[in-house]
Amino acid sequence: MTSTAIVTTGTTPPRKKMTRRGWQTVIWFVVLLAITAIVIYPLIWLFASTFKPNAEFGQNQGLIPWEPTLANYTTVSEGIGGVPMWRFFANSTILAVSAVIGTVMSSALAAYAFARIKFKGLGILFAAMIGTLLLPVHVVIIPQYIWFNKLGFVDTFVPLILPKFLATEAFFVFLMVQFIRNLPRDMDEAARIDGAGHARIFWSIIVPLIKPALITSAIFTFIWTWNDFLPPLLYLNSPENYPLPIALRLYNDQTSTSDYGATVTASFVALIPVLLFFIVFQRFLVNGVATQGLKG
Repeated sequence: MTSTAIVTTGTTPPRKKMTRRGWQTVIWFVVLLAITAIVIYPLIWLFASTFKPNAEFGQNQGLIPWEPTLANYTTVSEGIGGVPMWRFFANSTILAVSAVIGTVMSSALAAYAFARIKFKGLGILFAAMIGTLLLPVHVVIIPQYIWFNKLGFVDTFVPLILPKFLATEAFFVFLMVQFIRNLPRDMDEAARIDGAGHARIFWSIIVPLIKPALITSAIFTFIWTWNDFLPPLLYLNSPENYPLPIALRLYNDQTSTSDYGATVTASFVALIPVLLFFIVFQRFLVNGVATQGLKG
């Protein structure tokens, strides 16, 4: 018996050249990375500047401080004007949370009335509400101040919280109206046959289906209220009632020299709750949009 030996030579296959799609992917990755760096750089600079002493502001234009220090955080934690920093945080939290609750509840109720209830003057009222979006806030702020001043509500949180419970945010009302109008009326009619009224239909059917609009309204309301400056500046006179945006001004107005280190540090600390709120609720917003629609 004869055996034949098979000799195999190990040869490496030639490497595949990068295709055109691969180069496009690399280019897009580099572009997106550059855009991300540009967007995040101000936040990184703000965080790094919290460790700079006052002497470096105006001299050190770089990102890394020459002589890092924690004195700015100590100054901020002590507060300003005899008011501790936690009081400013508490005031901003009260205003922001109250604004979120009031805006979401009142806007949802108003949107349900516009989208599901037929009554005389519906078109005129809805057009008037949309028209308020074109009205500058500075036009109504003086009459509002006169009314609240006569009622004795100046230097309280009432002028800043009460309007939120009266569906004054036309943008959010319009957003929810569009969501509700896209929902079929079959479930409303079925619930009405079973004896459900408007209140039951609203809480049991409409509210769960417009959750993306509710979360979107909550996110923007919280951010806008937390960063709001002009209304608190007009209505609040006592430092113990100041929210964070007004308190930040004290670091530059209390003396002839500005405490830039404390101002930057307080700004960064005030930014943290907004970032956390957006990160947490963004997940619910994305999930709500991804699962938008009717489930059988």
